Amino acid sequence: MAASLLTAVREHIRETREAHAGRAALERELASYSSASDLNDLHAILDRYSDHETAQIRRILASRHNI
Repeated sequence: MAASLLTAVREHIRETREAHAGRAALERELASYSSASDLNDLHAILDRYSDHETAQIRRILASRHNI
């Protein structure tokens, strides 16, 4: 029982690290879109997809305006 709990905790930590690394990579990539023209193009692309599909990107872009 303790071994399965330990395995579950390790898996959760691994998944959390992977998610963080993925978000950090996405943030770095989105940072290259800095001009108004770039951002307008990016938003036009995002508008082609559902809010669910683009939520993380939109949150990252919105957080850049709050800095």
